[in-house]
Amino acid sequence: MMTRIDTIESVESGERAGARAIVIGAGLGGLAAAMRLGAKGYRVTVIDKLDVPGGRGSAIWKEGHRFDLGPTIVTVPQLYRELWQACGRDLDADVTLKPLDPFYEIRWPDGTKFVAQQDTEKLRAEVAKLAPGDLAGFDKFLVDSSKRYWFGFEDLGRRSMHKLWDLVKVLPTFALLRADKSVYAHAASRVKDEKLRMALSFHPLFIGGDPLHVTSMYILVAYLEKEFGVHYAMGGLAGMAQAMGRVIEDQGGTLLMNTEADEIVVRDGTVTGVRLESGLEMGADVVVSNADAGHTYTRLMRNHKKKRWTPAKLKKTRYSMSLFVWYFGTKGTRNDWKDVGHHTILNGPRYAGLLKDIFIKGKLCDDMSLYVHRPSVTDPSVAPEGDDTFYVLSPVPHLGHDNGVDWAVEEPKYKAKMLKVLEDQLLPGLADKISTEVVFTPETFRDRYLSPLGAGFSIEPRILQSAWFRPHNVSEEAKGLYLVGAGTHPGAGVPGVISTAEVLGKLVPDAETVK
Repeated sequence: MMTRIDTIESVESGERAGARAIVIGAGLGGLAAAMRLGAKGYRVTVIDKLDVPGGRGSAIWKEGHRFDLGPTIVTVPQLYRELWQACGRDLDADVTLKPLDPFYEIRWPDGTKFVAQQDTEKLRAEVAKLAPGDLAGFDKFLVDSSKRYWFGFEDLGRRSMHKLWDLVKVLPTFALLRADKSVYAHAASRVKDEKLRMALSFHPLFIGGDPLHVTSMYILVAYLEKEFGVHYAMGGLAGMAQAMGRVIEDQGGTLLMNTEADEIVVRDGTVTGVRLESGLEMGADVVVSNADAGHTYTRLMRNHKKKRWTPAKLKKTRYSMSLFVWYFGTKGTRNDWKDVGHHTILNGPRYAGLLKDIFIKGKLCDDMSLYVHRPSVTDPSVAPEGDDTFYVLSPVPHLGHDNGVDWAVEEPKYKAKMLKVLEDQLLPGLADKISTEVVFTPETFRDRYLSPLGAGFSIEPRILQSAWFRPHNVSEEAKGLYLVGAGTHPGAGVPGVISTAEVLGKLVPDAETVK
């Protein structure tokens, strides 16, 4: 475990000459931003209310189990290698990435399965088993996905979109690629089988988007996975976060944990630092907020009049769904459930109807679709010898709906429903094997991560909440203020979050030019 500065006094006594930067939030976006700033010569302090770095990508250790709380996979690994290279480091010397193949298995209640994997012919064989008449359409879908990857990710996703002209220039391409269609609508235009439509359209759920409404640009994920593979960082994303923290410290930066930012201080239109909950004000030439964009503008900038991100505008913003996540350890099960791999997706009896209930109606339903993570089949260090560590995630409505959900009451009920689905469809006899557990509800996301409405992935990536329409990486509300993380451009999902820091690195001047 890295050494972290845990007292304000030790930070203040370590003053050094040079331009100063403060990063609010030690999530993966904030850590990547701090690395970029350190490489540009800034003296960086990262502050976070949690006791460990990583934000949603952190972990909890309990009774010998490591529960990775959020993201579980690494895609587009070159993004991380480029980040390390920008700091004069080698990712592979600090982090071990293990390829996963197959990527995940999708299961339906009738026993049908679809195994997502990298080899094209093996993947086409899975399509043929599910819907042989859709093979030609599936091939076209992969071509569509490739086009959207190179435009949406490698072009738009790796440069700033804070000027209206940036948007105007790309509108013809948006029109050509039918960005107005949803991910589901695009999949439906290529294949007829409803199960295959689900398998090709569910990916936006991993970034907080409703497949029925999120722009079809996000079908790029299919190409992204096939082209670059799906990897697991040994030690989990929490281990990756710790490695990022060590790079920051080696650059001379500081991680100030157990410390919460109360306000971004602005004087004469320019940020001058950050005031902590303790009342102490820390000065800075540059402030980067990795806090949720909504929290940044409603809470941290509450005493500053906003030009664009006013309370009225933020009130109209659509946030992602929230999550119910059950983390548990099981005793003596390492050789049990041999057909259950690292990642399994259990579909409920409904797809479109369930999505509408979660995102539009804000209704907590009896039926559910589940994402099951069993990292112990890849990384035995997550559990005591012979045991397993799991997490099971279910998308649920965020706290902004008038649905009357009292999570203190509903938590045990919903967990019981989840247990029944798991025992019936995937892990028979599970109830008798559970040895320890932790549960996160939407209220946990609100309180632990300061996420508005308890949203799991910040602002939903609909077309009119993407690119220029999303909170910008360089803030128009104060000079010297920048934003990174899921709520800003290019968006949620770990590759998008890491890319926000890459965009930041192109916007912030080198430290030697400041003052």
